Amino acid sequence: MRSRSLFAIAVAFVLAGPAIACPFCSATGETLAGEVAQADFIVYGTLGNAQRDPSEFNKGTTDLKIELVIKDNEYLKGRKSVTIPKFLQASKKDAKQLVFFKVYDGKLDAYRGDEVGGDSKLPEYLKGAIAVRSKDVQTRLRYCFDYLESSDLVISSDAYTEFAMADYKELGDFAKTLAKDSSKSKQVLAWLKDPNARATRFGLYGLILGHCGKADDAKALRALLDDSTRSYSSGLDGVVAGYVLLDPKAGWEYLLTIVGDAKKDFSVRYAGLRTVRFFWENRPDVIPGKQVLAAMQALMTQPDLADLPIEDLRKWKQWDQAPTVLKYGAAESHASIPIVYRAILKFALSAAQADPKNAAAAEFVAKARAKDAKKVEFLESLLKDEQKPIPAPAKSK
Repeated sequence: MRSRSLFAIAVAFVLAGPAIACPFCSATGETLAGEVAQADFIVYGTLGNAQRDPSEFNKGTTDLKIELVIKDNEYLKGRKSVTIPKFLQASKKDAKQLVFFKVYDGKLDAYRGDEVGGDSKLPEYLKGAIAVRSKDVQTRLRYCFDYLESSDLVISSDAYTEFAMADYKELGDFAKTLAKDSSKSKQVLAWLKDPNARATRFGLYGLILGHCGKADDAKALRALLDDSTRSYSSGLDGVVAGYVLLDPKAGWEYLLTIVGDAKKDFSVRYAGLRTVRFFWENRPDVIPGKQVLAAMQALMTQPDLADLPIEDLRKWKQWDQAPTVLKYGAAESHASIPIVYRAILKFALSAAQADPKNAAAAEFVAKARAKDAKKVEFLESLLKDEQKPIPAPAKSK
């Protein structure tokens, strides 16, 4: 169970970050264009005349020579530079700075700064991103698509963030527009084939190709998946999803080899589970629910992750799966693992409440209550809290 524990910590860390919409994207923050509204002004320029405060480490002042105003403000009127109340030094002689400022009672707060090379296209990119910020999602994604693999890390990361914040329908609709231009699908496939490509991008690129690619692209994805020299530390779920979208029969058969093999690493099987979830929640038109449930049943046989598909079945309200789920409650391989037994008991409690005629669920709950009434009561309270509507945030006066 050690590998599961370490992986669970990593997943929890990701989920603790900002909520994401893209089903196969890594967690990320706000886009640069999105932060424009928060900043009082944004300037691009060169650091100089850094003066250290002798009485306090890392305190002092630094001048920022203004070369381009990204977002203007009355504070900048007549100024060719601004003084940042911090001691700052560029890492390279030709480095430029993109700095976001807020003004509080006439005092500056340079709360965000990005260092880029002297030949950076960041100002140009950001001005364009600001221009499309008020446009529809498709327009924003189309603009950012051309910058996803920019050599400038700040630019490529920001473009990726725009995609990560889009929901699946928005991504799917955009990706379908790329199908009109075969060069675009070839470009996405080339990104996936690039041995130097960032693993965090695989999921997004696989999903995009699944919507804009053709039959030959399905074969190309399969070749990448079978390439033993490649490692999918992340993004495997999106690549497999793209394969299934392009070739549902062959792709789903491949996915079953992942979720049905208990010998595979936990992270690989978890990626398979995420892909199975995707087709239940987003594309039942591609993979029928009956096939998805069969995949979930295969995952339930594996004690080290059985709690995850069982929780999914509970959330999906698949009470007809009770016989399959509850049999593991009597199996030592599963019931001896607290997190798995807890998922089984939560399923039984929910099934019994949703269907009073579900005798198997009622009997399971009754036995559990006789064994440990406090545990059952605790889970019942958790389930009640889960059903409570989330209150709307209070309006500021």
